[in-house]
Amino acid sequence: MIKTFINAWKIKDIRAKMIYTLILIVVYRLGSFIPVPSVDGSKLGSMISQYDFLSFLNLFSGGSLNQFSIFAMGISPYITASIIMQLLTIAIPALEKLSKEEDGQKKVEKITRILGVALALVQSVSIVVGLQSMGANLLRDFTLFGTGGFGTFMNNLMPYIITGICCTAGTAFLMWMGERITEKGIGNGVSMLIFASIVSSVPQVVINLINGTFRIAPPTTGEAAYKWWYGIVVILVVLIMTVGIVMVEKAVRRIPVQYAKRVVGRKLYGGQSTHIPLKANANGVMPLIFAMTILQVPAMIGQFWPNGGFYRFVSNYMSAQSSKPIGLVIYYVIYALLIVGFAYFYSSITFNPVEISKNLQQNGGFIPGIRPGRPTSDYLKQKSSRLTMFGALFLMAVAIVPTVLLKVLNIRALSAFGPTSILIMISVSIEIADQLDSLMLARTYKGFLS
Repeated sequence: MIKTFINAWKIKDIRAKMIYTLILIVVYRLGSFIPVPSVDGSKLGSMISQYDFLSFLNLFSGGSLNQFSIFAMGISPYITASIIMQLLTIAIPALEKLSKEEDGQKKVEKITRILGVALALVQSVSIVVGLQSMGANLLRDFTLFGTGGFGTFMNNLMPYIITGICCTAGTAFLMWMGERITEKGIGNGVSMLIFASIVSSVPQVVINLINGTFRIAPPTTGEAAYKWWYGIVVILVVLIMTVGIVMVEKAVRRIPVQYAKRVVGRKLYGGQSTHIPLKANANGVMPLIFAMTILQVPAMIGQFWPNGGFYRFVSNYMSAQSSKPIGLVIYYVIYALLIVGFAYFYSSITFNPVEISKNLQQNGGFIPGIRPGRPTSDYLKQKSSRLTMFGALFLMAVAIVPTVLLKVLNIRALSAFGPTSILIMISVSIEIADQLDSLMLARTYKGFLS
């Protein structure tokens, strides 16, 4: 992979794409330190670890929520909006028909962006409202309209208005930035922003692990006593996960395809053998991101009424930080089912065996031992279904087993940074390396033909 980056850097047009991507990522990281003027980020930072929803947002925003910067909501509202639109596309026939048209796809994308902006507005204000109602004095004082009557009302309302405008503008800017990276840079824009957010937290995680494992001073009151083997366990878990993820991400099931010979004029075409590559985990990390996002929705809704019964129910039975064993079991069962469900859902969107079967038949291709037409599409659907289940089980194992192991051993050094974060980093890294290989290969063919 390092050799791929070095070789790609030597090619001028690819180097320009890489520099363009790096510049936008630097802008993203700089914006993560620009605070929203209406919220005291230092007070919010001390409360994030108490809530799963806030920890999730903080990780995917690269620590921006910890300081409540203009990018505090990150790109998560856009991801949530994409999930909602994909679900509606299947549920509403008119929307499904619209998404299959070229102009319709642009309209669906526009609706997704608008929905993402709306979710960023609701999400940012709800977090502040929820924490304020729990007694956290996060808002700064505003006296722009004087005191008494209408002035007091507006001064109390202004912090929420400023918070909503700043965070919504930040998310809209990140959506634009992601589109520019996809269009002119390297990799998928949304994936790159999430990747940059997670990577930015790696140094702090390593520092916490080293300090917690090898510190000389005894732990303070209420702090978990780290044992010398904590670091070894974490390193082994990370290494095993890395090797397993790379092997599965690179694994491909090859479906053999034979093209019949045909005579066109005086020339003979076809007669060659090839294959259809089906990845073992074709869905990548998307089912995990979808499942994690959906699991955070109840907590986000509960933020409006933090003292209500609904929020207590979510905290007890739909949270990874639940103190009740039955709550943890329910949470991980729902998590596993969502991963499987979204794996099949995403596979049904990205892989169309009927279309592939038609293309093979039109071009004189067939799978040895399988009749063209309906039998071919059924065969491809069966193979895809099995691979989807394998990929879903693999994602479940990666997301749940290491997390439960570290929880049983009471190893909290990784905090919100966990197996899912490692999976995202490795998957995006492989995706970037593959794209660089494709760009270099295309350039080589272009130079050869010219």
